[in-house]
Amino acid sequence: MDYQNERADLATAFRWAARDNMHEAVANHFSLAVSADGSQFLMNPNQMHFSRIKASDMLLIDANDPQTMARDNAPDPTAWGLHASVHRLCPHIKCLMHVHSDYATVLASLADSVMLPIDQNTATFFNRIVYDEQFGGLAFESEGIRCAGMLKDPLKQVMLMCNHGVLVAGDSVADAYSRLYHFERAAGTFIRALQTGRPLRVLSDEIAEKTAVEMAGYPQKADRHFGELKRVLDESGSNYAE
Repeated sequence: MDYQNERADLATAFRWAARDNMHEAVANHFSLAVSADGSQFLMNPNQMHFSRIKASDMLLIDANDPQTMARDNAPDPTAWGLHASVHRLCPHIKCLMHVHSDYATVLASLADSVMLPIDQNTATFFNRIVYDEQFGGLAFESEGIRCAGMLKDPLKQVMLMCNHGVLVAGDSVADAYSRLYHFERAAGTFIRALQTGRPLRVLSDEIAEKTAVEMAGYPQKADRHFGELKRVLDESGSNYAE
């Protein structure tokens, strides 16, 4: 199988991550499982700018293949360490996106990185974030295995990697990208609110949880968002799907 639709979806996400300023030079990676057990997945090639990535550029990787890093088209070693470990050990995670976006990384750098529910977007993530406070350096395989061990709860699809960035999971590329986009928006709102130095208007746990449940169940929110992103690329003549 060539997984053309899946490749095009990933390419869409990369192009929009660049447009939304959530890229970092030629670093960071997105992956999508294409086998039922999650062990085979698509991922961006080593050190290619998000704004140039096309569907045909995606690597098809086997998380159980020990020779992966010895091949000519080997992925970035930190991408292999993190994404292969998560896909191998967490088969419920279909799509995985890791970035060092501005506001998520600022939040990850605070001594207290907990994002309080102060609006609809921040409440969306109430009790749904894993906070990894044990940064151990670049995400080679041992670090990837450690992170995978913290992603067993399917309710918690965001890992704030303290002193590092953010890792977002999803059931599809659309689901993961929508979550990544709204998390960066939420982190931006929270950081800006802190910058005012004024007291925060924090939602009650009850209302925050109610909002999180309602947002999770909002009909076709991620698919509609992602469909529009594709249409914008199509109308601009983008070569993302090639």
